[in-house]
Amino acid sequence: MELRHLRYFIAVAEMGSLTEAARRLYTSQPSLSRQIRDLENEVGVELLSRSVRGVELTAAGKAFLDHARLALMQVDAAVDTARRAAQPARKAFAIGFQTGLEMNWLPQAMQLLHDELKNIHVTITSDYSPDLAEALARGRLDLAFMRVEPDYDLEYGVVDREPLIVLMPSDHRLAAREAVRPEDFLGEVFIGGSNKAAVLRAVTEAYLRRSGLDIELDHGVDNMAMAMSLVASTRGLALMPTYAKNLLPESVVSRPLEGEAPTIEVAVGYSKSNTSPILKLLLSRLDELTGPNQEH
Repeated sequence: MELRHLRYFIAVAEMGSLTEAARRLYTSQPSLSRQIRDLENEVGVELLSRSVRGVELTAAGKAFLDHARLALMQVDAAVDTARRAAQPARKAFAIGFQTGLEMNWLPQAMQLLHDELKNIHVTITSDYSPDLAEALARGRLDLAFMRVEPDYDLEYGVVDREPLIVLMPSDHRLAAREAVRPEDFLGEVFIGGSNKAAVLRAVTEAYLRRSGLDIELDHGVDNMAMAMSLVASTRGLALMPTYAKNLLPESVVSRPLEGEAPTIEVAVGYSKSNTSPILKLLLSRLDELTGPNQEH
């Protein structure tokens, strides 16, 4: 018994016609009939009953069909396994992005790895910066574009400094301005980073102190989606990094700050205990990254 006998039998059983099965198998009907007879002789029982209406499975044929399918599935699985084993294993490399930063940085990261992509399997994660830091510390990520998180024992390379901008409802009175002054925040609902977004919160509070303003946050947010929802629902102002412009809905617009705006760092974070050669390669080429806010 050969594998082609099983394939021919399954095709006839599924099509219910020797003519249709022969067409599907790109063979002649007489040849297919011979193969089925050879199979029945090998098994020793009739598997198909032939009539003017076509062919039908006998009780023996129905019992044989399930096992024939299983046998072919196992053969196909064995072939796939053998082919994969013959190929060199692809190394895994996991990159994380603070949600929204991937729009600016993912294409550049892939370009740095261009020559290695055929040999590695790259996975992409989008998350809050503190969660990325934890994933790096636990070895679930190899590298992340994020904030410098002081509570984790990680290494960082700063690749950009993003100015903070002001988010507001699209029909807010300040939307008519080309830039927003620090004193414009007085009397407005004020939205900024929460304790979980500690880096953003620290930069915002330092800016307010430098501007001589005694303003407390009305709402602290963990992520950009939450900030935009609160801007729209409370009609407040939010101080957020420039990459927020990549994510704005129609109901929210952005304006720059007047004068020298505070900046927040975009860094590449990684664990110093990570010995991945792909990580080493990427770190050696970090100077090729060009952030949208870098001076040239």
